[in-house]
Amino acid sequence: MRPSAVSSSSEIQTAAPAAPVSDWQTLQRLFPYLWEYKWRVMAALSFMVGAKLSNVGVPVLLKNLIDSMTPQPTGAQVLLVVPVALLLGYGMLRLSVSAFTELRELIFAKATQGAARTIALQTFSHLHELSLRFHLERQTGGMSRDIERGVKGIESLIAYSLYSIVPTLIEVLLVLTILGVQFDKWYAIITLCALGLYIYFTVVVTEWRTQFRKQVNEFDSSAHTRAIDSLLNYETVKYFGNEAFEAKRYDEKLDKLRRARIKAQNSLSALNIGQQIIIAVALVAMLWRATQGVVEGHMTLGDLVMINAFMIQLYIPLSFLGVIYREIKQSLTDLDRMFTLLEKEREVEDLPDAQVLSLATPPSIAFENIHFAYEADRPILQGLSFQIPAGKTVAVVGPSGSGKSTLARLLFRFYDVQQGVVRIDGHPLNRLTQSSVRQAIGIVPQDTVLFNDTVYYNIAYGRPTASREEVEQAARDARIHDFIASTPQGYETMVGERGLKLSGGEKQRVAIARTLLKNPPILIFDEATSALDSSNERAIQAQLREAASNKTSLVIAHRLSTVVDAHEIIVLEAGKIVEQGTHAQLLLAQGTYAQMWSLQQSQEEQTP
Repeated sequence: MRPSAVSSSSEIQTAAPAAPVSDWQTLQRLFPYLWEYKWRVMAALSFMVGAKLSNVGVPVLLKNLIDSMTPQPTGAQVLLVVPVALLLGYGMLRLSVSAFTELRELIFAKATQGAARTIALQTFSHLHELSLRFHLERQTGGMSRDIERGVKGIESLIAYSLYSIVPTLIEVLLVLTILGVQFDKWYAIITLCALGLYIYFTVVVTEWRTQFRKQVNEFDSSAHTRAIDSLLNYETVKYFGNEAFEAKRYDEKLDKLRRARIKAQNSLSALNIGQQIIIAVALVAMLWRATQGVVEGHMTLGDLVMINAFMIQLYIPLSFLGVIYREIKQSLTDLDRMFTLLEKEREVEDLPDAQVLSLATPPSIAFENIHFAYEADRPILQGLSFQIPAGKTVAVVGPSGSGKSTLARLLFRFYDVQQGVVRIDGHPLNRLTQSSVRQAIGIVPQDTVLFNDTVYYNIAYGRPTASREEVEQAARDARIHDFIASTPQGYETMVGERGLKLSGGEKQRVAIARTLLKNPPILIFDEATSALDSSNERAIQAQLREAASNKTSLVIAHRLSTVVDAHEIIVLEAGKIVEQGTHAQLLLAQGTYAQMWSLQQSQEEQTP
C-alpha cells in the first residue's frame, strides 16, 4: 500500500488492462461466497443424487412392468398383483423425481440469493470507495449493466451447473453402468462415444460463438449507456433541438447490436443442427442393436423400451447442453466483469495505521508545498502553500482553471497529492481515515446534484438521524422552508432525476440546508450562492456567515462581493498564489485582486 502524500507521476495514469481471467479462476472467486452455506450445498447435492437415482429407476421399473405383462402360463392373480405393484412403484419414482428436485431448489435458493446479494453489495460498496477519477472516466450506464448482469450471472451459473450439468453427468454415469452390466459393452460404448463427440462438438462451436456473444454484450452496454446519457441530459438535448441527432447516435448503437445478435443466432442454429445429427445417429444405432436383440430372443420387449427410455432421458438434457454451456460461459464472463469492478484497485486508500480524526474544536488546515495534476502533462497546483487558522474563514478567488475547486477535492481526499502534504489540526491528511475526514467537512457545491427522492430526504441526507424539527429548521435557515410549505406535497415533494424539478436556486438552497443540518467543524462553500437572486443571496450570505462563525471555512468564489468579510483572501492564477491578504489590503495593493474587483463592480453597475 503506497503512501498518499507523495507519489510519482506515473500513478496518475490509468492502470494497464488486467490479464484475462480463466473460467476456473472466476469459479474459485465465487466458491467462498457459496461455501458460507455449506450445509445447504451438501443437502442440495444429496437431493440431486436422489432425484437422479429415482429418474434412472423409472425406465428400469417400466421394463419390469412391460415384461410382467407379457403373457405367461401363470395364474390370473399373479398377472394382476405384479403390474399393480409395479405401477404403484412407477408412480412413486416419478413423484420422487419431482419431490427431490423441488427440495434441492428449495434448500439451495437461500445460498444462491445470499451469494448474489453479498457480491452485489460488496461491489456497490467498493464502487463508492473508488476514487473520483474512476467515476469521472467510467460510464455509469455501462457499469450498472455490468452489475446487473453479474448478479444474474451468479443465479444462472448455479442453476445451470448444479441443476443441469452435474445431474446430467450423474445420470450418464448411472445409465452407462446399467447398460454395460445388464447388456453387452457396445451399448455403453455407443452411448459414451456419442456423448464424447457431442460434448467436443458443443465446446468447440460454443468457444467459436463466444466472440459473437461478447460483441452482443459490448454493443448492448454501449447502447444502454448512450440512451441513459442522452436521457439524463434531456434539457440539453431540447435546448439545441438535437432529438434527431441523439436518435441517430442511438440507432447506430442499435444497428451494431442487431448485426451482432444476428451473427450469434446464426452460429447458434449451426450448433443446434450439429447436435441433433449426433444425437439422432446415436439413437438409431442403439435402437437398431436393441431391436436385433429382441428379434434374436436374447432381449425382451421391456429391454427395448428401457433402452429407448434411457436414450430419451439422456437426449432431453443433452439437447440443451449447447445452450447450457453457452449460458455458463456467458455467466462466467458477466461474473468476471463484476469481479473486475470489485477488485478494481483504490487510487486513494487508508493506511493500515490511519487514525480517526476527532475534533473537539474547529481545526486549523494547512496546504504545504502542494503539487497536483489530474494528468501528468497538465499540472494544476504548483507549490501551493497557505493556512486556514482554526475558526477562521479563508477565501480563494481567481479565474476558471486556476485550481480553486481542486482544493476542495484534495481536502475531501478524492485525490492524493503528488507532492507536499495537507494537514488538518496538524495531522497529515493521508494519515487519517477518509470517513472521519469527510464526516468533519461540509460542502455546498457549485453544481448541486440531488437524489431522485423527496425534498425532506435530500435535506435530511446531511444527517439522516436528525429529527423532523431539525430538518425544517435547517430549511428555514437556508430560506427554503416557505417555498417547500407552499407546494401541495410539502416536504414529500419529489425533486426528480438529479433534482431537475427544482430551479437552480432552489437546488442550491436545499444543498445549503443539507450542509447546515450536518453542522460540521469544517465548511467549504464552492460558489454557494451563485444560483441565487440578489435579495436571497444577501439574506443567505448573512446566514452562511453566522453558520461559519467558530468554524474553519474555505470559500471558493468568482463573485468577489461574497468574500469581502473573509479573514484572508488568496488569489490563484495557474495553480500559484499571486496575492493574499484581506479585502482592504488587496485593494490597496492595486494588483490582480483590485483589477478583478474593479471589473466586477463596473459590470454590476451596467447590469439593469
